[in-house]
Amino acid sequence: MARAVTTQRKTINTIFAWAVGLLIFFPILWTILTSFKTEATAIADPPVFLFFDWTLENYAVVQERSNYMRFLWNSVIIAGGSTILGVIIAVPAAWSMAFVPSKRTKDILLWMLSTKMLPAVGVLYPIYLLFIKLGILDTRVGLVVVMMLINLPIIVWMLYTYFKEIPGEILEAARMDGASLREEIIHVLTPMAVPGIASTILLNFILAWNEAFWTLNLTAAKAAPLTAFIASYSSPEGLFYAKLSAASVMAIAPILVMGWFSQKQLVRGLTFGAVK
Repeated sequence: MARAVTTQRKTINTIFAWAVGLLIFFPILWTILTSFKTEATAIADPPVFLFFDWTLENYAVVQERSNYMRFLWNSVIIAGGSTILGVIIAVPAAWSMAFVPSKRTKDILLWMLSTKMLPAVGVLYPIYLLFIKLGILDTRVGLVVVMMLINLPIIVWMLYTYFKEIPGEILEAARMDGASLREEIIHVLTPMAVPGIASTILLNFILAWNEAFWTLNLTAAKAAPLTAFIASYSSPEGLFYAKLSAASVMAIAPILVMGWFSQKQLVRGLTFGAVK
């Protein structure tokens, strides 16, 4: 009897999990389907789901109208550069908070996290003026710095959590063997925290890739990433849903593929230290 109840519960949980997964995936599926429709079919009422004349015209128009590879390269540089720079800064900071904590360490961590609650529009104007003064408006360098700063609290928090799971005695043993601070972090701490660091890199790369507010307000043409590429299909004449969907699919495809192939590493890192 107990086994039958357990089996029934597992079946219900499985069905519920699939239902939630399909619900989350449906907007992506709808965007992909719309990208293969004509503009007339895309705005049809009632909506047409599968039975329509499939076309690649939208992708051809998007390719002709925009230099997709330039937007893609900007996204790779901005997301990759901000993530690498953030990890370089966050590793020593997280090491200090995890292994040499002070009375105010928790307060500092909470303060850092609270900065993520600040409305971005509240600091847009001063940052915009600062970028003009420094000559980095509409540049990759400027966006790398901004992306790094807005995601740095998350990077520090994640690395701090992972580092706390590593026994401090191991680092003390390395110190007693004559390891310097740099050697301790690079040759002892980092290899032990590879799953956590890898998941931090992946998550923050995705966050930087998907960031739209700062990229739309601090770029015009030269450093515009794929988020600006998508926004370019909203015009005073209206929304071209099919072409907008095609541009969206081209923008999210690289990050979806990367997430698919790295999902095991991401899950492993996010659960690092959860089970002892």
